[in-house]
Amino acid sequence: MTTSEARVVVDLDVTGPTISRHLYGHFAEHLGRCIYGGFWVGENSEIPNEGGIRLDVVEALKALGIPNLRWPGGCFADDYHWRDGIGPREERPSMINSHWGDVVEDNSFGTHEFMALCDLLGADPYVNGNVGSGTVREMSEWVEYLTRGGESPMVSLRRANGREEPWRVPFWGIGNEAWGCGGHMRAETYADLARQYATYCRDHGDNTLYRIAAGAADDDLAWTEALMKAVTCGLGCRTSPKHFFQAISFHYYTHAGDSIATTPATTFSDEQYYATMAKSLDIDRVIRAHSAVMDAYDPDRQVGLVCDEWGTWWKVEEGTNPGFLYQQNTQRDALVASTHFDVFHRHAQRLVMANIAQTVNVLQAMILTDPDTGALVLTPTYHVFEMNRGHHDAQLLPSHVLSTPSTSVGDTPLDLLSVSASRRDGSALLSLSNLALEDALEVSLDLRGVPFEVARGRLLAAEDPRAHNTPETPDAVAPSTLETRVEGTTLRVTLPPAAFATVELTLS
Repeated sequence: MTTSEARVVVDLDVTGPTISRHLYGHFAEHLGRCIYGGFWVGENSEIPNEGGIRLDVVEALKALGIPNLRWPGGCFADDYHWRDGIGPREERPSMINSHWGDVVEDNSFGTHEFMALCDLLGADPYVNGNVGSGTVREMSEWVEYLTRGGESPMVSLRRANGREEPWRVPFWGIGNEAWGCGGHMRAETYADLARQYATYCRDHGDNTLYRIAAGAADDDLAWTEALMKAVTCGLGCRTSPKHFFQAISFHYYTHAGDSIATTPATTFSDEQYYATMAKSLDIDRVIRAHSAVMDAYDPDRQVGLVCDEWGTWWKVEEGTNPGFLYQQNTQRDALVASTHFDVFHRHAQRLVMANIAQTVNVLQAMILTDPDTGALVLTPTYHVFEMNRGHHDAQLLPSHVLSTPSTSVGDTPLDLLSVSASRRDGSALLSLSNLALEDALEVSLDLRGVPFEVARGRLLAAEDPRAHNTPETPDAVAPSTLETRVEGTTLRVTLPPAAFATVELTLS
């Protein structure tokens, strides 16, 4: 193994926008074993639970400081009628989950169970409403049921179901993927519906709604432009956007350059690895493109951009239901997460929220649970979230990569070092990813402006980027100590191939 070199300058005394903790949000859909067998085991389970909610999953996620949780979908959201999920569980009607496995959904996990889960997690609820098959009245009454105090028909119904006080529910999605499973609408058709639905999703009491319009797939800029036209007075107009919705979403999934659900999670070639890294980093181009459209209509950046579905999408594991989207999670997936976060941090002025798909047992999950033994496994991606927790609500620090080794994926150049940095409360956090498969990388970081001491260095590495955790080998990929060297204002670290690292600094 050879060692390459990279040089970086970080200005510790020059701060940029705040990196919202909500960029580290999560997503829980009624899909496969995310809810049932993941979050929810039922009150009679031998697995320790509180009111049916699995406690070891809760404790693991609390260690990440999970800021928000999106529910009930996804595609499922536009088939979901919330009244079916309230009241005594034995009286709740069933439905067919036609999107995900064509299985029966018994609605035993509904609104009250989700709110109890958010309370246990200390996370803000992000409720995604039904535009595709629902009604304006249905969504309006769901907002009232959850957030209104005093007296009203929905308040009376909530109290009859055992909840006296309203909840705080700040985030509301106005449908999901309206261009696809949410109705196969034209952008202009959905934009008008988004204005209508948002009008009747009212603020009750001191609960102020942050309404998120369902936006584009990948780089469909025409969809974003249609939504911006729906809330602004036109190009170059300085009038404040109309407050029908406060943000626009987009979805972006990473694969090996072919398509989603095409290649396995754990068996891939070196070429597929590098193609995955190139696809992961291409989200920077996509965010810049959406931001440019939004800036043209909203130069003061009052409307937020939300990436409320992102992550890798591989073939399902052999022998599992293809509609359940259960896939393993390797060191390659961890590097997709680490590079995404570096990009997210750089766009923190416009990008206000992101939600990985999904939290448990689905796609690029934080946690895998074994259906036979009940064992819980933390994935490599989980460790990236945990190691990056210091970026939550911290101020971005400019990071200038002066030199780095690179390679090419087709005609696309790929830098093999990804980096970001932030500071908060007298400390700073540096995040570094070496994307090279064969070479170690010695990184020299010139840390300018403020005296510093290294508090801790951590490393997430594996002998092979295909390495992953299982119930038998739960720590095959787990954080270890990273050795650091300080020479004056220069910090030096050596990263193994395909590795992620963080360095925590104490600032004087």
